[in-house]
Amino acid sequence: MDPITTAIVAGVVAGATKVAAQGVADAYNGLKDLLKKKLGAQSEVVKAVEGVEAKPESAGRKEILKEEIASAKADQDAELLKAAQALLEKLKAQPDGAQIIQQATGSYIAQASGGGTATVSVNVPKP
Repeated sequence: MDPITTAIVAGVVAGATKVAAQGVADAYNGLKDLLKKKLGAQSEVVKAVEGVEAKPESAGRKEILKEEIASAKADQDAELLKAAQALLEKLKAQPDGAQIIQQATGSYIAQASGGGTATVSVNVPKP
């Protein structure tokens, strides 16, 4: 997932828990405002952000946000990336803020983080 999508999703989740500090809320709103300024308040990216806000648990809406960000090339804009990184840093600074967000799409996927391991075994014959 690109940094902007990751930051938006993490910001929505943090806001949904009602635990977010004012700095997190300010950074999130700053990123949203910057998206509106650069892409337009009625852009597909902004609509996708609103969709994630409405249903933060929806994998489909997160995927649409990711697609719209890529389509608009927002993930290549230095100012947007800087704002997304600032939001992610604010989130990491929160208690329990060093959460790892992973999203996998496809078949036969294994993910690990924090020094962990993961494996996938498909149709492995028994010895």
